[in-house]
Amino acid sequence: MSPIRVGIIGLGNVGGGALRILADNASLINRKLGAELRVAAVCSRSIESKAPEELSAFPEARRTTDWREVVESPEVDVVAELVGGTGAAGEIIEAAIARGKSVVTANKELMAARGAEIWSLARQAGVRLAMEASVAGGIPIHSVLREGIAGDRIEALLGILNGTCNFILTEMERRGESLETVLAEAQRLGYAEADPTADVEGYDARSKLSLLAALAFGVQVKPESIPTEGIRRIRDVDFLYADRLRHTVRLLAAAEQTPDGLYLAVRPALLPKSAILANVSGSYNAVWVRGAHGADTFYYGRGAGPTPTGVAVVSDLMNVARELMMGGPERVSPFAHAELEPGSPADIGGEVRPYYLRFRVRDRPGIIAELASILASAQISVDAVLQEPSEAKDDLPFVVTVEPAPRRSVEQAIERMSALDFLVDKPLALPFEKGLES
Repeated sequence: MSPIRVGIIGLGNVGGGALRILADNASLINRKLGAELRVAAVCSRSIESKAPEELSAFPEARRTTDWREVVESPEVDVVAELVGGTGAAGEIIEAAIARGKSVVTANKELMAARGAEIWSLARQAGVRLAMEASVAGGIPIHSVLREGIAGDRIEALLGILNGTCNFILTEMERRGESLETVLAEAQRLGYAEADPTADVEGYDARSKLSLLAALAFGVQVKPESIPTEGIRRIRDVDFLYADRLRHTVRLLAAAEQTPDGLYLAVRPALLPKSAILANVSGSYNAVWVRGAHGADTFYYGRGAGPTPTGVAVVSDLMNVARELMMGGPERVSPFAHAELEPGSPADIGGEVRPYYLRFRVRDRPGIIAELASILASAQISVDAVLQEPSEAKDDLPFVVTVEPAPRRSVEQAIERMSALDFLVDKPLALPFEKGLES
């Protein structure tokens, strides 16, 4: 059987991880495929000055700094785009498809923004498109939704999709330190980028949720239309109060099909400590899926990292290689649906949840009464008031939990409260999520 020849563009963490897997598992991959999966060409802007160590296992691979040489090479059957971003990556994928080459990508941002369009181009050209590594690195969640539980009707999914944020939150909880301190450590360890905005503001998880919404519900949702809130306002004191409530704080990506439409959101929320998602720690990711007939299933693993993501890339390369070797019919859509319907999230303002409201105030008499009055005028009932002893009377934290209320009402109450002169900053509102509890 003739070898399937691969061109890899981008030799950062993911590209280096994929090369390591291809080298270490070469004989196993060949046995599974019945043919060689050969690295024919590699491309990186720094390949001449700083070639990754893993590349030494492929001395015969063509090396170049120009991605066009890989895409246009007659010696390449499949292009792995591992550059990231939406600019050059889009050009690379479009050029590969135009030249009749199948594509494997780990690019969540590009596929969330333009994936359906790119899949349409691939179908027209009769080539394959695979993107398992674009969400949750080492968890094959695409395969699960696309094929494993394709016969079910998905009702909801809830996930921890950003390993950087999960590392930060779990270390804040474990050590009682500030977000800024733990973020700086995450950057030193390589878990967070020098510019951590995409992670800590929730944008990375938002792109991943957009892709999962396509797979689970068959809708094409623009990532920027998804209500998104990051973790920057979470403080160590929030874990203290959450613990008193037998909960913890996690950044959650949530999707739920309701009579009002599809609710989508990325936001920090309180999870009961009894929920399995609450025990996902460090840089791990997890996704819980509820089906109408198959009920609850749960998927857990490394969400990022060179080798877990590299495994997903190589697995995609193997799947594409099988299809090229067999010359079989068009593969199942990478989005699990023959066509995606254009869609937008339902107005999440109607979502009803209990809420945790954390305040920082300059202490004086009458504060609770003023806050309770605003909540009552919004038809929101107080559940409990929690206040740990503190000597910081100029920046005193305390928490009010409220009975289930529409998000819209809570937001309106928060806006009214924000004008009160005793507040140090805007109140923090976190919904309570049930996790895996019914």
